[in-house]
Amino acid sequence: MNEEINNAQNIYLYHGLIIFGGLLIVAILIHMLYHRRSPSAIIAWLLSIILVPYISIPLYFIIGSRKRKNRYKKSSLKLESQPTDQNIQNSIDGVLRNYKIADASPNREFTIYTDSTEVYVAFMECIENAKNSIYISTYIFEYDKVTKEIVTALIKKANEGVKVKILIDSLGSIILYLTQYRLRELKKAGAEIEFFMPIFQMPFRNYINLRNHRKIYIFDNEKVFSGGANLSNEYLGATYNKKRWEDIMFLIEGSSVEQYFEIFASDWFYASNERLKFTKEKKEPQGDIYLQVVPSGPDMDKDAFYEALLSAIYGAKERIYIITPYFIPNNSLIEALIIAHHKGVDVRLITPKEANHTIVNLVRSSYMRELEEAGIKIHLYNGAMLHAKAILFDGKSVVLGSVNFDNRSLFLNYEVALFVYSQKIIKEIEEWAGKLIENSSFGTKNVSDLRRVFENLMRIMAPQL
Repeated sequence: MNEEINNAQNIYLYHGLIIFGGLLIVAILIHMLYHRRSPSAIIAWLLSIILVPYISIPLYFIIGSRKRKNRYKKSSLKLESQPTDQNIQNSIDGVLRNYKIADASPNREFTIYTDSTEVYVAFMECIENAKNSIYISTYIFEYDKVTKEIVTALIKKANEGVKVKILIDSLGSIILYLTQYRLRELKKAGAEIEFFMPIFQMPFRNYINLRNHRKIYIFDNEKVFSGGANLSNEYLGATYNKKRWEDIMFLIEGSSVEQYFEIFASDWFYASNERLKFTKEKKEPQGDIYLQVVPSGPDMDKDAFYEALLSAIYGAKERIYIITPYFIPNNSLIEALIIAHHKGVDVRLITPKEANHTIVNLVRSSYMRELEEAGIKIHLYNGAMLHAKAILFDGKSVVLGSVNFDNRSLFLNYEVALFVYSQKIIKEIEEWAGKLIENSSFGTKNVSDLRRVFENLMRIMAPQL
């Protein structure tokens, strides 16, 4: 009798779990449809749920959304700098203004760095010369030889009374997050350190899929370093290292510094609940280098950067050079690039011969072959890992910053891009792109039909990467 009761209970439990699982799948589908997820994203999630339901269903509730609304969500980024009727550059600028992105502002100095040792020297000089404040936001902060030197320099400045505030992404810098005792001396000197969305605190606040990928380094509210480089020996150092990643950074002096400050201040407030106010000791003369700062991510109400990118591709007349470490676009971007090529635009992709993640290599190959079959030139860089991000549109503008040409950067991460409208800078980027092409092999390698099928199958994962 007891055995029969137990069997009945097990049957009820089994059927109850099946019904509950089915309701969860229906809830996920309704959620995706309500938020107008792309067909490819819906198919990817449903296929994952069918194949590995016990992993995919809970995973969806952790990483399945990006622009969520609840009391733990980072509030929308409201920039104090507002668009005006001045400094209109081109149609890209017009798209951005419609989304309340400030118009391009004039700056006195803009320096490009593509050498990792030069980046290190300039970065350390900025720290050494800081008199009032040093604000740092980075995705990766590794505790290695290079960052020990940076920490030592920051301790010295903090002891001198300089305000040092450091914002670190908790997942990107997971090792440092788990070994925070290494920052004890820096904190003791007076530096304030916060981890963005700390993994083990307030679990409902921690959207593990939404990471702060911005790199913003502000000194005295007068200079800002930004670009693609994080803080570790992998990106910069005092001595040459042939294994160090290739990247691009830039140093700005001028009015755009305030817009980077506003982005940093918004992220800092979310992490620390402390509001920062932009102050500057002296008024600087305006320059003639026009720059437009464009944040993107879950804290932006709309995808302004993505729409500007699409608009720029469709508007290009002569050439589009894309330099990116990770090339996993959506169908709209692929179609726009192919249409641009068919219009006679010289479209080129410059990307590493081998990315640093095997799964990225598999997924990106299908997209690169699609472009190549349409006649677009693919250049695979033969040097160290190419981590730089730059997109050149004709001779009119170039996009720099932290944004990769993939779904994660475009739709999930907190990012910051910079549209540059200076002919001098555009020419400099053109020359640098030419050097990358010279050190690249042309075209993708031939693979078996079975490999092609597998690569195309891996595109299902693209919305999650």
